[in-house]
Amino acid sequence: MISFKQLPLEAKAAVAAGVVFFSMMLSRSYLAEKLDLRTRHWLLRLQMALFANTLMLVGSLHVWRSTVTMFTRSSAASSFCFTLWKIAVFMFLALAHSSFFTLPFLVAEEPYFFSLAAYTCLGAYIILIFFLFTLGSVEQAYKFLAGRDPKAGTGNKNRTAMKPVLAVMLTVVLTVVGLLNASQPPMVNSVEIPVHKLPSTMNNLKVVLLSDIHLGPTVGKSKLAMIVRMVKALKPDITVIVGDLTDAEAEIIRPAVEPLGELDSPLGTYFVTGNHEYYTSDVSNWFELLKSFNIQPLHNENVKIVSPKSTFDWFCLAGVDDIEADVLRYSGHGMDLKKALRGCSSEHAIVLLAHQPIAAKWALQERPDVNLVLSGHTHGGQMFPLNAGAYLLNPFFVGLYKVGQNTFVYVSPGTMYFGMPMRLGSRAEITEIILRSP
Repeated sequence: MISFKQLPLEAKAAVAAGVVFFSMMLSRSYLAEKLDLRTRHWLLRLQMALFANTLMLVGSLHVWRSTVTMFTRSSAASSFCFTLWKIAVFMFLALAHSSFFTLPFLVAEEPYFFSLAAYTCLGAYIILIFFLFTLGSVEQAYKFLAGRDPKAGTGNKNRTAMKPVLAVMLTVVLTVVGLLNASQPPMVNSVEIPVHKLPSTMNNLKVVLLSDIHLGPTVGKSKLAMIVRMVKALKPDITVIVGDLTDAEAEIIRPAVEPLGELDSPLGTYFVTGNHEYYTSDVSNWFELLKSFNIQPLHNENVKIVSPKSTFDWFCLAGVDDIEADVLRYSGHGMDLKKALRGCSSEHAIVLLAHQPIAAKWALQERPDVNLVLSGHTHGGQMFPLNAGAYLLNPFFVGLYKVGQNTFVYVSPGTMYFGMPMRLGSRAEITEIILRSP
């Protein structure tokens, strides 16, 4: 039987990741009610950072062997340029690993350069791992189909060396494209949605949808101020923020949130929690901060949106807590659709705010009379190659979906980005929704 010491480094890293993941599950199951919120918050952050880093270590060892070790026997291995290359690869990997530790320690009104660099390296790391794996798989498949021994050294060293070179080149190009794409202001996407039983006096009511701004290590006050200016220019009747506004505690990042106080939609601005609000373990303070800016949290509750033209015409705007609150056993929180829709009958139109598309699916299974659900969470995949995973894991991915005869679901691709300041295959969006009366 092979002992732990005899395992290769990749296997040891995988075992370590498994141990950390198991400890996370134990913490959620047995320590959730025994520790105070702040302690649970720091424990969860630490466990997530350790889990990510141990898992990444497997990939980092492969990157090092593919981009450095493979070339140590070449004639250029003793050159000054190769030494610089080794330092560059090491710094790249170190920055990518350190990105997970910027969240608890490097959050301020505006992002630190180190945080931006670290998360950029993390994005490039994901792309590089994908291409190294894909090109390696293509090479092995070619050798298999050609009837060659995959391990045979038949003079194809140059071809083998081209894999990491090509992977690095593709990574650099896509990283630059992703950074440029994410640096652009969010596009304004105007969508007309028919809402069953919406009063005729509320036809053409304008709702601006924001989601997944992720104030934190790489998104600060200037980005939020830009978003607020764009929203005000649209002159919405209602503004809704469907979760993941922040990744940090309210007290730490309060100066960055101040632009939200300029939102002045005549029928109100409303907010529901996303999973990242619960990762901060500071939801109560966030609710109080948002209320000070005249933004109303919908904590499993609803409000009547009354027509400006007739006090007898209205629809029900409801919001549910994010389902992650149930997983984290966050006291006093969790998706409660019955409570959220209390008083909302099928005689009036119902619009529901639910951060995750899976929550939208569950809500429609329980209450098919809901006419419109507004969600976020997926980021449209945010960046290649994560898009495929986000598509497969969510019942609604991005954009407008019709469910049944009289129900629609709209999933925002996100107004900013999470962590990595990159977007590939997706675009940040401010959604202008025009509600149509049938």
